[in-house]
Amino acid sequence: MNNYEQINLSDYVYSGEGGQGVAYRHKHEKRLAKLFNPGFDAEIAIKEFEMARAAYDLGVPTPQPYRLITDGERVGTEYELIENKRSFCRIISEEPDRMEEISLRFAEASKKLHAMKADTSRITSMKARLQAFYEREGLAPAFLREKVLPVLEQIPDTPNCLHGDLQIGNIITDGERTLWIDIGQFAYGAPEWDMGMCWRVSQIQDPKMTDHLFHLTPEQMQKHWSYLAPAYYGLPSEEIGQKIREFLPYSTIKSAYMYYISYHQPISEERARLLCDMLG
Repeated sequence: MNNYEQINLSDYVYSGEGGQGVAYRHKHEKRLAKLFNPGFDAEIAIKEFEMARAAYDLGVPTPQPYRLITDGERVGTEYELIENKRSFCRIISEEPDRMEEISLRFAEASKKLHAMKADTSRITSMKARLQAFYEREGLAPAFLREKVLPVLEQIPDTPNCLHGDLQIGNIITDGERTLWIDIGQFAYGAPEWDMGMCWRVSQIQDPKMTDHLFHLTPEQMQKHWSYLAPAYYGLPSEEIGQKIREFLPYSTIKSAYMYYISYHQPISEERARLLCDMLG
């Protein structure tokens, strides 16, 4: 814990929460503290902070990362506070008639991000990150590891910048700037890693989960994808099915990793077998 600076939560006020932790706004300074849920691996938090710093230094539009922090029980990070910000999913929730506009803006921002070339001396390859995850025993069922690693070996690596958790809740605007947030999974690699993630979250069928994570309904998430994908790929909607088939292995392989990052435990054997089936 030597890398973490102790904070006093009495200096902060609750701001909101997401899948991995809780955010607190500093009472007097333009700083936002994100504390991960109890049990979050402190070393993972350090790696995430390093990736956020590397992305910021590269010029990715994102709030400035300041420091690693702890409240004594939880670990986290502190970032520049963006005043009067709204996430794209919040805008759609509050102004549903802007769904198409915001989805197209998301597609354009995603294309710009993926067109950036990463500093591979500082930034981790998504493929290498996932290989390391699956090679470690106990993080995923053994039969899933055996299925995934040969497939993963064949996936190409490219120097394209990746958000790592690309979805409409992780992009904000203050009315002037558009910024990527929660960028701790930043990496480089094939854009399919990001697009597969974005497609996967658009397919969540649980209304409570989509409301909690995105303030949207499953139907709205699917509609968002129907605008996003054709704009991103420059293809008519009837041809998007082929793109989904292309990035399905990326989405499938990454699912167990994101589950572990979010819940700090291996995916269940039942879910793992479904992933195996999806890989063919």
